[in-house]
Amino acid sequence: MATLDSLKQALRQKANVTASSPKQPLSDTQYSAGFDILVRGSEWMTYQGFIIPQLSQLLDPLFNSRIHISALEIGPGPKSLLGYLPGRLRRKIRKYTAFEPNGLFATRLEEWLCSASETESPLPCLENPPNIHRIPFVLQNNIRSGTSTGTRDNDEKYDIILFCHSMYGMKPKHRFIERALEMLVERPQGGMMAVFHRDGALHLDGLVCHRTASFPTGVVSVANDDETLDSFAPFVAGFIMQDVDVDKAIRVDWREVCRALARREKAHPDQLLFSSPYVMAAFTQHATKLPELTAQVPLMKGDKTVKNREARLHRPASIIRPTEVRHVQQCVRWALKHGVGLAVVGGGHSDHCLWSHVVSVDMGAFDQVHILTARKDEGDPGSDSGSLVVAETGCKTGDIVRKTMAAGVTVPLGARLSVGAGLWLQGGIGHLARLHGLACDAIVGAVMVSVDSSQVLCVGCVPSQHRPTGAFRPENESDLLWAMKGAGTNFGIVISVTFKAYAAPTYLTRNWVVPLSDNLEARLRLSDFDKLVARKLHWNCSADAYLYWDAGQLHLGVTMFESSTTRLTFATPTPTPGDAIWGLKNDIKAVDGVSLFEIEMYMSEMHGGHGGGKTSSFKRCGGAVGDVAADATAFGCRDWDFACVITGVWPRDQDGTEVARSAVRWVYNVAGELLSLSSGAYGADLGPDPRDAALAAKAFGPNLPRLARLKHSLDPGNVLAYACPLPKAPMEQKLIILVTGENCAGKDYCADVWVSVFIRCTHKSLKARAVSISDAIKREYAAATDADLSRLLRDRAYKEQHRPALTTFFQEQVRQRPRLPEEHFLNVVYGAVDVDVLLITGMRDEAPVAALSHLVPDSRLLEVHVQASEQTRRIRRGCHGGNGDGDDKKDSNNSGPSLTALDYHPSLIFDNDTTGNEAAKRFAEHYLLPFVHEDLQRLANMVRQLPDFPRPGIEFHHVLGISQQPVGLALCTSLLQTHFTGDWAKVDAVACCEVGGFVYASALASRVDLPLVLIREAGKLPPPTVSVIKPPSHISSLASNNLKEKRTEMEREAVPRGASVVVVDDVLSTGETLCAVLQLLDEASIGAENVSIMVVAEFPVHHGRELLRQRGFGRINIQSLMVFGGA
Repeated sequence: MATLDSLKQALRQKANVTASSPKQPLSDTQYSAGFDILVRGSEWMTYQGFIIPQLSQLLDPLFNSRIHISALEIGPGPKSLLGYLPGRLRRKIRKYTAFEPNGLFATRLEEWLCSASETESPLPCLENPPNIHRIPFVLQNNIRSGTSTGTRDNDEKYDIILFCHSMYGMKPKHRFIERALEMLVERPQGGMMAVFHRDGALHLDGLVCHRTASFPTGVVSVANDDETLDSFAPFVAGFIMQDVDVDKAIRVDWREVCRALARREKAHPDQLLFSSPYVMAAFTQHATKLPELTAQVPLMKGDKTVKNREARLHRPASIIRPTEVRHVQQCVRWALKHGVGLAVVGGGHSDHCLWSHVVSVDMGAFDQVHILTARKDEGDPGSDSGSLVVAETGCKTGDIVRKTMAAGVTVPLGARLSVGAGLWLQGGIGHLARLHGLACDAIVGAVMVSVDSSQVLCVGCVPSQHRPTGAFRPENESDLLWAMKGAGTNFGIVISVTFKAYAAPTYLTRNWVVPLSDNLEARLRLSDFDKLVARKLHWNCSADAYLYWDAGQLHLGVTMFESSTTRLTFATPTPTPGDAIWGLKNDIKAVDGVSLFEIEMYMSEMHGGHGGGKTSSFKRCGGAVGDVAADATAFGCRDWDFACVITGVWPRDQDGTEVARSAVRWVYNVAGELLSLSSGAYGADLGPDPRDAALAAKAFGPNLPRLARLKHSLDPGNVLAYACPLPKAPMEQKLIILVTGENCAGKDYCADVWVSVFIRCTHKSLKARAVSISDAIKREYAAATDADLSRLLRDRAYKEQHRPALTTFFQEQVRQRPRLPEEHFLNVVYGAVDVDVLLITGMRDEAPVAALSHLVPDSRLLEVHVQASEQTRRIRRGCHGGNGDGDDKKDSNNSGPSLTALDYHPSLIFDNDTTGNEAAKRFAEHYLLPFVHEDLQRLANMVRQLPDFPRPGIEFHHVLGISQQPVGLALCTSLLQTHFTGDWAKVDAVACCEVGGFVYASALASRVDLPLVLIREAGKLPPPTVSVIKPPSHISSLASNNLKEKRTEMEREAVPRGASVVVVDDVLSTGETLCAVLQLLDEASIGAENVSIMVVAEFPVHHGRELLRQRGFGRINIQSLMVFGGA
């Protein structure tokens, strides 16, 4: 499948060879026709899957820091990219300018942006008509000479500038980017510029990106018919032939070129597919600051040749070669100052050691290996009596092996002499893995430069003579050392690593090669290898199997390694199971650790290690690798028998061609198909390529959440953005507060006061925002009735005039679209992804927490019902001032029920009868701020998540496990006590159901000095008792399909009739258990009006609150400390 760029070259070459007629540029109509085919031909999927999400993520922080945004788009085509951003971002754009030389596009763009209907307007808050210049964007200022719509301002500065559809025709490209950078605002925070470029590489001559992203899997699908190809081919080529007859003839040739280079799929034989990879490069005004760095630190002399062929295609902004630790520190300071990332070059095996428009730090000058003989190194925690090896991160594996072998020791490194520190820090599966573990398991210490502070850190056991001057031990040293051992490329630039050394062995090697007739024989032979050879290996032995092509035939190759520190054991090699299966070997060799790498099959017999094409190898592991607990190091995937290595190869002269791309696709396809069958993935070669993301998600097993939090803490600026990708740290739970109440109770005013309380929170930096959910329906109503939207949103008297009609309109919309309230709710939530606390006014739903919490299962949803006396509301209804009594943004279609009319219990109730904001502030401080206290997050971090338990597909949260952690039970019961919104002095008893409830309720009852009412399975309590039928719990029903209903009971006299009871349980999921408890209390003459419920964790996806409401328990106050998605 050719790329569009290679198709363009082929079309132009065909025209040059077969036609001598002059060429002429495409007309606007011809260009428009080709562009429309491109967008229709799956290109829109690129916009939806890559461009719009990347743009939204890039601009979100910028837009949140500004009240108004001015934007410039260069080459937007018929529609603005900005018009597809989330509504929250689009509404911030107040000024819009574009350069669009295609007259047809410019007209369509203007019509789209100036749509009369506000519901259709992509940029609804523009202060002036869009300023569209119908000329190209050029290096000199050409606005005065061009044709434009709207106003003109030569000195206009922009918050955001976009090169929308590549930079074709702009040469040299870096000059156009520099020109655009001059047009960015110069306020302290500056602006942002982004380039979206299709196909070929961008050559930007030393400009440094703020951020990059790629979409290598983009595909364009084009109808395989002559008419379509006759429009598409000239668009790709960029011209037509001036002579009409010649043009007709060349179009026939171009059709055949398109058909020859395209790929076809059986499912869509009438479509031609072309690869259309995309890149995004984002720049700030810091893009030109590279000279500031190169004046301080040494540069790489000459071209840097790295091992990885893909990395060689990247064009880094510069390659720095520090020779002293302070040079590395200067690189980090520069990156932090200018908000850019760094790539790091060690062995050069990864394709992300060099990255386009990013500065790479080549550690090659740090190439020393130091061996410390066995002795106690005083003052070094973690040191033992064994020898240590200190290897600087510019060393290759071969450097370490040669020097350690000469000293009679070794380190369990990888299986290639040329690999570097990236391998040791992220795993390191080598010939000694079964005997001594992974390379990262041998790490006992490291020296690194922090990418948060640029300070030099000493972590773990580092011999005193190898600690740089000024290095110190960080407070989180244990976390850093843990992360170094399996994910060490993500948390700092490592200067040196201290390894635990072992006695150097001698190796005995055996190789077998077996030709295979077909796939069936391959499977049988691999099965023999597994069952008869690999599973019977002694711990000091290892075996690798290879499937590879050679001379047109599939082969199985097997290499066995046996290690021993006593050479005499190899005098008479013992037979192996392989001899019986594949025959005796005459080339058995005893070698040292250096020669081992040179004679193993992968390097010696398989045409440079790959059999001339595609290779899959299977490396036997287990042994010492599996002896280490999964959470003992960052390398968390240890429960596996074989590592499957998938290799695609192409001739070196085919770098960057379809041959190379095809091999890469094959590797990713095979890996993707195997991923679901695997227990993990190896992170050493994974990087920012989006195709790596699925593999990286399985690379660290249960350690991924901890690593994500450490990444957020240790690299907050994402300086090492091009290492093995880690997910963003799980955001602390968003708090969503639904502010409800009667008309003119002051809901919006209270919401604004509470926002200010959250923002001024002293113990935590929070983003908070208040939003009216009713604005959406007001916009639709205004568009349908020609009502004045601005007055509907801001003018109370005008809103009151339209209230009946607006209410009727809303009810009719809900009748036609029953899920409209949910849509509006989700739109508001998704429009506030950047905030920690979201307050929503204008809610019309009854029991909104029960009705809506399942839509946002990972967020904490509360309802605060604001009430005021009729007299107070009457006064406010006539008040037009803003002194705290008005409801200035009151929802004009929500009259809100009174509290007495509610058939459910809101989370909290606020009496807003006083003037001023002091009462509202005190309420927020006492009742709302506790929901963002760090203790709740501490508690949530104690809940372990177990995938595929109690059956596949279930993500289990071990809530009861809190009690097994230090201070876990004490913290949980303390929070249950303080979060209770009632008065403990008025509570008569704490009730609980086995078994989870017993743990937390008993501790809580002791804490608040109340009796405990036990609810147990029938027959386990002495009579007299009362009982009801209790269905199986949610988790129990998942674990088994054969569970039957049982009776549950309590002692009849355990609590007096009419007493006040707090029911405590560990979880609320489906609500069935709590329903049974409430029915039981009712049997014991404890009415629902006297009951409150407190649970440790709630799982809203199971609609537990809604079930309780349907069963008649809606008026019971239900509180939960935490909420989680999943089971």
